[in-house]
Amino acid sequence: MSLANIFSISGSAMSAQSIRLNTTASNMANAQSISSSVDETYRARKPVFALQQPSEHQLKAQELGLLPGQGVKVLGIVESTAPLQPEYLPSHPLADENGYIYYPNVNVVEEMADMISASRAFQINADVMDSAKKMMQRVLTLGQ
Repeated sequence: MSLANIFSISGSAMSAQSIRLNTTASNMANAQSISSSVDETYRARKPVFALQQPSEHQLKAQELGLLPGQGVKVLGIVESTAPLQPEYLPSHPLADENGYIYYPNVNVVEEMADMISASRAFQINADVMDSAKKMMQRVLTLGQ
């Protein structure tokens, strides 16, 4: 694996973590939104990651016995199937005919843990890219 692959691998990881941060922020922003029906209630969203398939260049390197770098891609964003949180509050203006309002299935503590994890993963990949850049710069100065 060359140093150039490090940039594409870390870049794909940073992109994936950025999407993870955005979905977490969306979940936290909607954590206390209420609705009068189960169908209209916000549901927590999570990104689904997968191993990025090797490029044609990486497959040629694999034929030579070199292990290619892969990376990560986002397959999509799925909604949580956890149950919603109904609350009996008949005096609320958004209460349904049975007197219930519905809160999203967002666990704020879990979302905070996801946000910390995603931001740290993003920072680690930025540090990896910075280290690779410094190594490439040092290689260029070896001939001087």
